[in-house]
This record gives sequence, C-alpha cells and structure tokens, in this order.
Amino acid sequence: MRFSLLTDGSSDTVLIPILSWMLGQQTSEPFESQWADLRGLARPPRTLSERIATAVDLYPCDLLFVHRDAEREPRDSRVKEIRRALSGILHPPVVCVVPVRMQEAWLLFDELALRRAAGCPNGKMRLDLVPLHRVEQEPDPKDVLHGLLRAASGLTGRRAKQFRPQVQTHRLAELIDDFSPLRQLPAFQALEVEVVAAVKTLRCSPPAA
Repeated sequence: MRFSLLTDGSSDTVLIPILSWMLGQQTSEPFESQWADLRGLARPPRTLSERIATAVDLYPCDLLFVHRDAEREPRDSRVKEIRRALSGILHPPVVCVVPVRMQEAWLLFDELALRRAAGCPNGKMRLDLVPLHRVEQEPDPKDVLHGLLRAASGLTGRRAKQFRPQVQTHRLAELIDDFSPLRQLPAFQALEVEVVAAVKTLRCSPPAA
C-alpha cells in the first residue's frame, strides 16, 4: 500500500511521520509514503483542483492526504475547500489534513524529542513548552517551535547563528514515536476520524494485537 501527501509547501512534509504513525494505529498493512512534489514542473498547477489532479497522475497511490493549514480559517472551511476541489477528479480515498493553525502545533509536546532534535539530549536549559491543550491556540506555532529548538540547542554566538531550526523540525518529527497525546486536540481527532474511515474503505487488515 502507498500513500501520497500533497502539501502547501516543502516544510509541511514533517506531517509524514505523523500520518505514518496514525495509519499504524489503525492497520497492520505496511504503507509506503511519498510526497507529491510539484515544484519542478514546467507548468506548475495553480488551483487546488489542478494540484490534486496532477498529484494523482504523477504520484499514484492507494490513499491521498491533502494538506491545508487552517491559518485564520475554521477547519471546516478548509475541508470544504478540499472536497470542492475533488469534484470531477478520479481519485483514491482522500483524507483532509488541516492542522490548527500550522502543523508545527503538533510538534510542541515532546520535550525529550525536542532536546534530541536540537542536538543536546541531556541539556538542562529551561524550555517554556506551551500546555498541550493550548497549542492550537498559538498564533504562530512555527515561531514558538523554532524558539524552543534554539533554546534546547544551548548554542551561543556564531554557532547559534548557524543553527537552522527548519532542519531540526524535520528531525523532531522523525524522533517522536508516540503522537497519542495529540488525541486531545480537536483538529487531530478530526484527522484520525477520517483516517479510520479511509482504512475501512481500503479494507485494510486490523492492527496487530
């Protein structure tokens, strides 16, 4: 089985470990993941409908995840936008991935993984983590996450200036092995409901006991 992820941008590929984990919670079927990278096309598609059609054509899959950041819009508005864009397109089962407000909000909860991703797993620097129940209310979770990674690195001076939190964000997503704490967040709950439905549609085998 294979799933494709169509995102707003390249940084949003940090969602792949989250989606792989979520699928693993619902089925024992192994899923190969791929990012639908449309950046190098001679004529990049512009509308969401065109992007979905191109992704389906160039990245064949059994399950398609379509990502849109909620930003200042309600989640339901983004989901309706995606569903409208699917009209008239022959496509596999589609799951709408709509973090609130950005996917970085879903990476703010694991302090140990943050320290490991920053390259200082035994560091004692204070990290002012946002309480999990409030992460979806943060106006700029990306800025918060990058600040936490910088603080966790313990770097100063020139080395601090050379630190690239964008790179460490991808490392962080790979280091977190349990995203179940996020199940208390409404947007994450909604995503999991869609994944459960998609797995049933694909008639995947249940997860191992």
